[in-house]
Amino acid sequence: MDIAIYKSDERQAFGLVESSTEGISSDEAEQRLERYGANVIEEKRATPLWRKILSNFTHFFAILLWIAGILAFVGGTPELGYACFAVVFINAAFTFWQEYKAEKAIENLKKILPRKARVIRDGRETEIEAEHLVPGDLISLEAGNHISADARLVQVSEMQVDNSALTGESEPQRRRSGALSVENAALADIPNLVFAGTNVTAGGGKAVVYATGMDTEIGKIAGMTQAVKEEPSPLQKEMGRVTKIIAVIATSLGVIFFALGAFVIDMGQTASFIFAVGIIVANVPEGLLPTVTLSLAMGTQRMAHRHALIKKLSSVETLGSTTVICTDKTGTLTANEMTVREVWAGGLLVHVGGTGYEPVGEFDCKAARSESVKESVLRELFRIASFCNNARLLPPDEDRERWSILGDPTEASLLVAARKSGFDYTRELQSMPRRYELPFDSKRKRMTTIHASGGGVRALVKGAPREVMDLCTRIWEPSGIREITEEDRELIAAKNDDYARRALRVLGFAYRDIGSERRHYDIDEIEKDLVFVGLVGMMDPPRPEVEEAIKKCRTAGIKVIMITGDYGVTAESIARRIGLVKGPEVKVITGLDLDRMSDEELGETLREQQVIFARVSPEHKMRVAQVLKSDGEVVAMTGDGINDAPALKAADIGVAMGVSGTDVAKEAADMILTDDNFASIVSAVEEGRAVFDNIKRFVTYILASNIPEIVPFLLFVIARIPLPLTVMQILAVDLGTDLVPALALGTEKPEKGVMEKPPRSSHERLLNMRLLARAYGFLGPIEALACMAGFYFVYWQSNLRIPTGAAARLVMEVKNPVYVMATTACLATIVTTQIGNGFACRTTRESIFKVGFTSNRFYLLGIASELAFIAIFIYVPPFNNLFGLKPLSAETWLFMFAWTPVIFFASEARKSIIRKYESVKAEKPKGAARTRNKKAA
Repeated sequence: MDIAIYKSDERQAFGLVESSTEGISSDEAEQRLERYGANVIEEKRATPLWRKILSNFTHFFAILLWIAGILAFVGGTPELGYACFAVVFINAAFTFWQEYKAEKAIENLKKILPRKARVIRDGRETEIEAEHLVPGDLISLEAGNHISADARLVQVSEMQVDNSALTGESEPQRRRSGALSVENAALADIPNLVFAGTNVTAGGGKAVVYATGMDTEIGKIAGMTQAVKEEPSPLQKEMGRVTKIIAVIATSLGVIFFALGAFVIDMGQTASFIFAVGIIVANVPEGLLPTVTLSLAMGTQRMAHRHALIKKLSSVETLGSTTVICTDKTGTLTANEMTVREVWAGGLLVHVGGTGYEPVGEFDCKAARSESVKESVLRELFRIASFCNNARLLPPDEDRERWSILGDPTEASLLVAARKSGFDYTRELQSMPRRYELPFDSKRKRMTTIHASGGGVRALVKGAPREVMDLCTRIWEPSGIREITEEDRELIAAKNDDYARRALRVLGFAYRDIGSERRHYDIDEIEKDLVFVGLVGMMDPPRPEVEEAIKKCRTAGIKVIMITGDYGVTAESIARRIGLVKGPEVKVITGLDLDRMSDEELGETLREQQVIFARVSPEHKMRVAQVLKSDGEVVAMTGDGINDAPALKAADIGVAMGVSGTDVAKEAADMILTDDNFASIVSAVEEGRAVFDNIKRFVTYILASNIPEIVPFLLFVIARIPLPLTVMQILAVDLGTDLVPALALGTEKPEKGVMEKPPRSSHERLLNMRLLARAYGFLGPIEALACMAGFYFVYWQSNLRIPTGAAARLVMEVKNPVYVMATTACLATIVTTQIGNGFACRTTRESIFKVGFTSNRFYLLGIASELAFIAIFIYVPPFNNLFGLKPLSAETWLFMFAWTPVIFFASEARKSIIRKYESVKAEKPKGAARTRNKKAA
């Protein structure tokens, strides 16, 4: 019906919905309410709160910690069990607190529909609850009204509506009531329809309702939004893989060493089981989960300083994986502030400087014979532009930090330009007060105001250039008025076409002196024999920082696609200005073109380098996101209107505008830009890339300490010595001393050149062979050697031999003081080597001497914290009793700290070898190319 109804005339429209000019009866309304349902946005059953909470306790890593805790109880170390359970609860609570917000997108859609509606029933106008509207109701609309349902206009009086909630474009749209014969038009572009969720900005009229509730355009958007299933982020998927790998490693080692202890070394099954539990717990990095969570939380804080608010923690890293950014034009790439760029009048072409609504900018006119001529031209044109105008310019005050406007942005831009030229229109208007107005009409495409002028009146006209020029018989010049010639008309038309090609919005200006004042002015009588004055070209200018941001994206291997509700010519012009597209090979695809494409054809088109989407609908934006994702892309999608909600949810990262965005868009998004600026997305991507690198840093740091935690258990089994490190002492490292330094590694600034690399491949693993080799094969063994040296050093210092076999078990059972001091030294040496390991992990290839030891002050605080923790664990009751520790001599501390530079310089040597190898490898192709060139020569 929504297609047929706009093609029909007013009488037929009433027939299609079985209504009339008297509306429907109250009885009929009740029956239809029963048949069609209430005019409300229905909400699908949401995920119960208990299930959301439970999910934080049942993901794979949490299950691993549950198992480790249970095994700890079985193995006779309940303290460890409680600690593992505490990690699960603390992390779950923190994650839930950070991410939990009830699904408000649909609730905000409900709020869009007004509570009251003025309706004509039984031939009388009355006010009813908006949810009781039904198809066939005749509604009354006037300026300021919010529209409650989709309806066909049957009577219009200079009506304008704000359709930005549906189209994303803020320009008010003129409405009319006549039948239309257009084919395949976007509904929001059809001038005889109005839609739920939009509002009337000027004029008024009557409309007959044809769709309510979920059948409205807003309802369809709500349905699409709810239908989009939320998928795990790349980081969530990667953490799942990491957990499984760690679980396999830990379980495999536990089983192997249980078998060794029980059947090879004959430790007995009970002792072997306890030993296996220790191996498993040593391999489970209990601190990894809270460290990742806290690191992501700190990433959100850093992004907030760069105008990007992250709603979901895992989205921080997803940004770093982004391969495609689909962006709106208006307000994101542009300033969303209409600005006059050129004035053509009196034979002069004047370029206007400045941006936005602040009236500051230069007027450049090289062709002007004198400054007085330029002033005369600008004064004549801006008198018409500012007098024939209903907008208002608002200076900054207590409520406004910057210049703003009331009314139509196009009219406001004329006031700004007038102020820039020095024309004081408020004072000048006193000498030419307005007497009458002939409002803009979509058929005439003009607006005329009548002003007192001397002893008579003057009509000032502005409108579409061709329509204004057709009514002109004379032309104004600084030297006087003369008859307009055919050559003049061709010149004006050519200038208008030039502006149109450059995607400037153009207005023509003219006037006519009428004579004496009258009570009423007829359009046909007034708008004729006009004096043409000039043209003004204006545009919504690109944000100045966007061009540089686009360059960064190109360097970083990120494709940027413009998807806008504006027209293709305007979109392409802006895209060229900001460097988004270059050369002739640019494909502009409209929503109608998209409808004719299959997903395969759309996928092929999206793989092309330069593509722009114009005049698209919500379904189109969502479809583009889904096709890109199916092609393996990680998609960020910007949006600000209600219509953008489905696409924002469908993308990997939904980016809403914080200033101009609707509540619906903000709730559907994963990230909110507080400055509505595209450049802030690029800054956030840079931070996101740093987050993934930082996660790898602290994962390396944490996993490296697993080796010195495992080796003591191996020696306990193989060499039959007392256990050099207890399970509780392992916990002191994983959840105590390591936590703050690991978190500090998560705050490293982006490495130099991070935005000069392509996005992280979806096949790149967090736990890849290079990371595992570095942690388990290089850093870990050095730490293991150091911690065992610390254990042996205490026995050597005490002139005692380390007991083996049954004597070793006895020493452990009675907690011999020397043995306890030796385990303390083993634990403390892990801490001292982790200091050097932390510095080593701050960079992957770059020397720390180049980056600077103090460039990450949080890591220096982390070192202080781990030293404070180990001191408290050793010297302060009851911690020393809980962990089984004793004070150490000064010589032992010196011995332990001697290992700190050992691991650091070993890592520096390794990085130096890697840099030289990569440098040689990079030179080889150049050498080969030179050889080929010589042969060719």
